[in-house]
Amino acid sequence: MKLERTLILAFLAVAALLPFVMRSEYLLHIGVLVLFSLVLASSFNLIVGYVGEFPLGHMAFFGIGAYTAALLSTSFALPIWLTLPLGAVVSAIFGFAIGGITLRLRGPFFVIITLCFAEVLRLIANNWVTLTNGPMGISGIRKPGWIEAADALTQKTGFYYIALLLAAIALYVAYRFVYSNIGRAAVAIRENRFVSQSVGISPFYYALVTFILAAAMAGTAGAFYAHYISFVGPEVFGFAFMATTIIIVLLGGKGTLVGPIVGSLVAVLLEEYLRDFKELRLSIFGVIVMAVVIFMPNGIMGFIARRREVRDGGAQPSAMALTGREVADARGA
Repeated sequence: MKLERTLILAFLAVAALLPFVMRSEYLLHIGVLVLFSLVLASSFNLIVGYVGEFPLGHMAFFGIGAYTAALLSTSFALPIWLTLPLGAVVSAIFGFAIGGITLRLRGPFFVIITLCFAEVLRLIANNWVTLTNGPMGISGIRKPGWIEAADALTQKTGFYYIALLLAAIALYVAYRFVYSNIGRAAVAIRENRFVSQSVGISPFYYALVTFILAAAMAGTAGAFYAHYISFVGPEVFGFAFMATTIIIVLLGGKGTLVGPIVGSLVAVLLEEYLRDFKELRLSIFGVIVMAVVIFMPNGIMGFIARRREVRDGGAQPSAMALTGREVADARGA
């Protein structure tokens, strides 16, 4: 707990100082991508890492947040400071509706239904031309006035700090969730659903709360993406974003707070570096990811934690081990 908090604070402190060192639009863009990916991966990690479910259609909430921000900005001229929270709220409402249905299912049924939900939304965005402008998407999404009036470097810096603020909020929310009674209950459900039920924990209720929180975080990331890119199309519901998010969580280590940070840094930087390989880029990236999954199945942070346990002679329990005290705390949630 103390180590995770220290690492998170250190990352945020370094990130806050980077624009004073990186006086480059390209490097700031890479920083925005890392922070944006961090928010999205943290939302997905709450479900797959702590509840133990695998919502393959999680990008539906990202897309809902993006379209919400785009429509509110272009049709009602709302500023980014309103579209971001409204994107989170609308995504959370959809999370409540979809979670109320899908979380009653188990295994592949849950995965397939969530994937179908994202695909249905993609088809709606592609065909409801009067609302979403169909395949042409929504363009001209407004940026904050002070950013639009600035030069290109200042614009990138402004968006970088907005992304940093969102990343800090996402990490804080995830931290408070994980070390709360609700988070302990979610871990209890992941470890053993039937044992958690026997001590009075409702798997459906706590999974639904986590699902709604993750949907709101993904919606916020989508709303930021809409303003940053100034364009939203049906591809936001596609599998490309989902694949990237899965890779980030697997690389960093699911079920850890620092995992999305490490995964975002490695995935984004690696993807940018491999651009020089052109057609071979995706193949090389895939091989690297496969190697990490095979040789470090718990991700980079899981590998580091395991090495620390071995170094300490196994005296320290795993950070994800559920103790009797945690079960008791979760029962009292």
